[in-house]
Amino acid sequence: MTKVGLLQLDPTVGDLSGNVQRLAGLAQLAEAQGASVGVSTELAVCGYPPRDLLLEHDFVQRSFNAALSVTSSIPLLVGTPVPAEDERSLPTNGVVRCGPEYTTITGEGQARIVAEKQLLPTYDVFDEARYFAAKNRSGLARSFGSLTLGVTVCEDAWQSAGMTPSAYANDPIEHIAEWCRQGVAIHATVNLSASPFHADKFTKRLAVARHAASVLNHPFLLANQVGGNDDLLFDGRSLVAWPDGRAVVAPSWQEGVLLVDLDDPAACSWIKSEASDALQTGQHSLMLLEANDNGQAMVDSIDELTDAVVTGLADYCRKSGITSIVLGLSGGIDSAVAACVAAAAIGPENVTGLAMPSRHSSQHSIDDAEHTAMALGMEYVLHRIDGMHERVEETLGEVLEHGHTVAGENLQARLRAILVMGYANARSSMAITTGNKSEIAQGYCTLYGDMAGGYAPLGDVYKMEVYAMAERFNQRAEAAGRTAPVSSSTLTKPPSAELAPDQFDEDTLPAYDVLDDVLRAHIEGGLNADEMMASGFEESLVMDVLGRLERNEHKRWQMAPAPRVSPRAFGQGWRRPLASRHDWRGAP
Repeated sequence: MTKVGLLQLDPTVGDLSGNVQRLAGLAQLAEAQGASVGVSTELAVCGYPPRDLLLEHDFVQRSFNAALSVTSSIPLLVGTPVPAEDERSLPTNGVVRCGPEYTTITGEGQARIVAEKQLLPTYDVFDEARYFAAKNRSGLARSFGSLTLGVTVCEDAWQSAGMTPSAYANDPIEHIAEWCRQGVAIHATVNLSASPFHADKFTKRLAVARHAASVLNHPFLLANQVGGNDDLLFDGRSLVAWPDGRAVVAPSWQEGVLLVDLDDPAACSWIKSEASDALQTGQHSLMLLEANDNGQAMVDSIDELTDAVVTGLADYCRKSGITSIVLGLSGGIDSAVAACVAAAAIGPENVTGLAMPSRHSSQHSIDDAEHTAMALGMEYVLHRIDGMHERVEETLGEVLEHGHTVAGENLQARLRAILVMGYANARSSMAITTGNKSEIAQGYCTLYGDMAGGYAPLGDVYKMEVYAMAERFNQRAEAAGRTAPVSSSTLTKPPSAELAPDQFDEDTLPAYDVLDDVLRAHIEGGLNADEMMASGFEESLVMDVLGRLERNEHKRWQMAPAPRVSPRAFGQGWRRPLASRHDWRGAP
């Protein structure tokens, strides 16, 4: 039987020639392993998401031409934006044929268009109606190699499974099923996808594929993008599902080819790309799942979270041309884990940690910061800020005497930012921030202080998840025969910003395990104040947490980009007003 290669690509947005080269390399790899046809990911040549680049007609046209230029010895289906007939109209999100029978792009572009995306999501992180026109016909690739394939693009498959927030007017999977009922012999349906990662997304994607295969009564194949682009992550895990519920799933966080034997799940295989920039993380081998197995038992959620955050920072650096990182090391849990992420992402030899104690810093914090740096093998620099702190306090003495006490505390965070940014600028490095989602949600962070930096690797990671990631980094280090980078002192001491004597986070915040539960209930669960109290949270706790969440929106508008790992992250999927007086209790 003909084998299909699903080309799990890690594209860089806008790098048309580079993406064409990577795609051609995957196609060559697929052919060498016996594939007769290949299927790319969504918008493979321009990369996903291209955002407002799509508003430039020239970019759309050049992307389309680049997609048509992909060379391959086997037939390929390639995702690309398709130009509209006039510049006043929006392009479409399409799929074109490439391969040995196509040797020129002149005058044949429209004839090579196989399918155009029908369902355009506008929820969560998606805003595709801003960029694309929707089509109302399903795609069919006839005589594609020795196959006839139904062709869909990402969201087109989710309507049938009931996995979209609201119903669309049409159902592309049902359209293809109707062709089958009318006697069209379709061997399989493929889906070119750029499905962003978040916790639990894999099980939903698997359910979508299984449902489509059941409705269509033939195999359903999904080629998914891998890697990080800005704040969005893509876990890969391309897959194929059969009508009886069996499924085969490719590895996560790796670029390569899922070679699919449409007749035999056991004959499917994974070929990792030699050119892949992916880290040696994630699920390394194929998962062969029976009908009653959703694969969740094979996915460790903390491993998944850790790999996702590392991949996000690694790809952000690689695709932005960033080769070194600077961060502040306080001896606390967040900076320790951020250092672990940075070292794993770009190598410890490319990471500098600055310990910047003040008179309020404890000796154990200084020792813990040094331990982390030495265990990771990164550069460690100690700069005491007392002299700077005293001079600024003297300059602002009269103001600080009559101002809020926090103003004086924040001076320390802002002085540290001067040092971190100075090192980063002088070395052409990127400063990263170390704050986590729980603290950012409550404004427990300083603008132009510890929030200063180009990327926030832990910005969508709750505080208790940071502790879990620390344990995982320690386990990985010890398994490799190295010293655990996060000390027992860092793991066990009460969290403190150490900006004042005997200061602890729980002086002003709930215990982090409680805080995380409240924040999740509202941010990801969508519960309002009354619903949260009905679920068991105390009224004073709910109103306090939600009040701080609202008052600190201005900080989140100015935070560095963070890799999205939760179902709802601050950023594109969180669009709250800056100036508001929200009535959390819904009083008239």
